[in-house]
Amino acid sequence: MDHSFNAPPHEEIREAVRRLCARFPGEYWRRLDRERAYPAEFVQALTDAGYLAVLIPEEYGGAGLGLSAAAAILETIHAEGCNGAACHAQMYIMGTILRHGSAEQKQRYLPQIARGALRLQAFGVTEPTSGSDTTSLRTFARREGDHYIINGQKVWTSRAEHSDLMLLLARTTPREQVAKRTDGLSTFLVDMRAARGNGLTIKPIRTMMNHNSCELFFDNMVVPAENLIGEEGKGFRYILDGMNAERLLIAAECIGDAKWFTQKSVRYAKERTVFQRPIGQNQGVQFPIARAYAQMRAAELMLWQGCAKFEAGQACGEEANIAKMLAAEAAWAAAETCIQTHGGYGFAEEYDVERKYRETRLYQVAPISTNLILSYIAEHVLGLPRSY
Repeated sequence: MDHSFNAPPHEEIREAVRRLCARFPGEYWRRLDRERAYPAEFVQALTDAGYLAVLIPEEYGGAGLGLSAAAAILETIHAEGCNGAACHAQMYIMGTILRHGSAEQKQRYLPQIARGALRLQAFGVTEPTSGSDTTSLRTFARREGDHYIINGQKVWTSRAEHSDLMLLLARTTPREQVAKRTDGLSTFLVDMRAARGNGLTIKPIRTMMNHNSCELFFDNMVVPAENLIGEEGKGFRYILDGMNAERLLIAAECIGDAKWFTQKSVRYAKERTVFQRPIGQNQGVQFPIARAYAQMRAAELMLWQGCAKFEAGQACGEEANIAKMLAAEAAWAAAETCIQTHGGYGFAEEYDVERKYRETRLYQVAPISTNLILSYIAEHVLGLPRSY
């Protein structure tokens, strides 16, 4: 992947996404925020333009592009003041199906996902009692003939109300019966249309931002055995394949947020006059903006390196985790600076700053806490003893 130091990759895609985002200005997102509504029109526009099928191979109706193209799309969405959280899972979940799904599963689902007939937006992993300790999850899938019976609970499953399919991680062998705690977990592709009301209950969770997150309850939910992804008991490693992609794509969104905040800060600092001079002339205003920009640029380079290694099939855990952490911190620094630069107006709904401020704060907690990223770097990169 050849990246210029003067321009981010995939500029043609970025320009097309900018034009699409121009159709969804701040007022659109403010209305959704007030109503806690799903951006159905925005997601449909992205689907119609083919952006949500960017990672699906051409033989199944997708664009067949790499992760850097997906990152460019999501970064641009956020840099234009929109929010890709309503649909980003369809990109990073895709890797699990592409790498480990059967030929029959790919043929059955991917063309429908590519043309927008099906939405793959839900990722059921986290549970109330286990949090980030994925191997301690309790949701259990018991094989009975040609199907599995699933019982348990998930939390923070975003977009569950607006998805047709869900990638679900459940235990198929009790933890005390496996040699390694990562064994005995299996991945399923669940048709939520059939399951809802037939063993699946969805309960929305109201949060500080409009993120469409939910709690799920499984009560003897039936899933056909043919919906098992790959081999039974090896689901944890299948999920891991998607996690580096997820972290890189979330990093791209944070980079986009940081660019949006900095652009807003610069524009306001030039226009706002206090004591007969633009506030941007004051170093006390300039320096935080410049520092946040520098943080963003450093994180951006790590993101590009991670995407390049991912697309080359190389191990990129270090780059993916560091990019996600640095980008989330850069976005938050830019957000804090933007609020401070705008003063009281930063809290006014019509400026969109407070909405984006709430949205970008999430990414130091999800989809993985900054503390766990630091633990990963300490153990797997630096060789320090495991801390948990």
